[in-house]
Amino acid sequence: MTAATTPAEAQALHADLVRAEVDRLLDDFLTAKARAAAAQNMPVEANTALRGFLAAGGKRLRPLLCLTGWHTAGGQERPRPVVQTAAALEMFHAFCLIHDDLMDRSETRRGQPTVHRTLAARHAPGRTGPAADHLGNSAAVLVGDLALVWSDELLHTAGLSERQLSDVLPLIDAMRSEVMYGQYLDVTATGTPGVDVGRALAICRYKTAKYTIERPLHIGAALADADPDLLTALSSYALPLGEAFQLRDDLLGVFGDPAATGKPSLDDLREGKGTVLIALALAHAPQAQADQLRLFLGCPALTEDQAQVARRIITATGAVHTVETMITERYEQAMTALAAAPIAPAATDALRRLADTAVRRSA
Repeated sequence: MTAATTPAEAQALHADLVRAEVDRLLDDFLTAKARAAAAQNMPVEANTALRGFLAAGGKRLRPLLCLTGWHTAGGQERPRPVVQTAAALEMFHAFCLIHDDLMDRSETRRGQPTVHRTLAARHAPGRTGPAADHLGNSAAVLVGDLALVWSDELLHTAGLSERQLSDVLPLIDAMRSEVMYGQYLDVTATGTPGVDVGRALAICRYKTAKYTIERPLHIGAALADADPDLLTALSSYALPLGEAFQLRDDLLGVFGDPAATGKPSLDDLREGKGTVLIALALAHAPQAQADQLRLFLGCPALTEDQAQVARRIITATGAVHTVETMITERYEQAMTALAAAPIAPAATDALRRLADTAVRRSA
């Protein structure tokens, strides 16, 4: 089913090379779009905002997993249609993040002002603060929508064969629906976090495990005509790893260093995110501490001193230790599944490196 990956392909799976390849393609695409807009006397500011957002950084994890999935199924080299499909996933991710920042009222992303804050500042002269904020929010919705439209364009102009398109479109449709359901669960749980760990894990599964890990791997493998057994094997690796990835993200959202994460460590507490970490803390804290923690969660004016008290309560409940244990357990599940997967050694090595980075990262 799979061919041994050549040394050249093993090198091609290096994350930095994939990022550079995807970034070049996205930059060329956006340059062409800007020229077309200018030629038609259309505003290019939305293009500029999107380009700036993409240029600010990012792991490019979904394109990397898509291209790794291609190699797991025996895909040789990396033809442009496959790379462009991977780039379409990154463009869709830009749409998700721009809208996510709006819903979370985040001020920064990747160490830079979020798109809605950038646009609000750009149009502040001559407007009141609330008017500039409303304009920034509205314009960011449109920039995110543009990223969604262009992710479709990248996919449908990639030059995929009829077979490839018929195989990947259902996977892309499923991925988009899953992340929307996960985001809906996240939004409706925010502000009133409870002790339901199962609900928090469902958010992990749909917003991250399937969207970030499983579906990109499936899409790449499907491009190389993977059989159902391989897709099942990839799911056995991807789902526990994706949950571990989100659990690490939840810890970083409260205890991370903003200089490394690019986001304030107050945001999740101020929003009152319904994470596994918070559910465990509320479930195991003494009543007085649980009541105090609830006062802090969802408080938009939360201070750093108050956040420190919240962190001490969370730590004292054992929630941090429990989440670390859950991360380790899921990492080991993923590694066991990977060892049994019928894929070439170089792709196995790439997936192992990705797993190590996902669970041990500081950003």
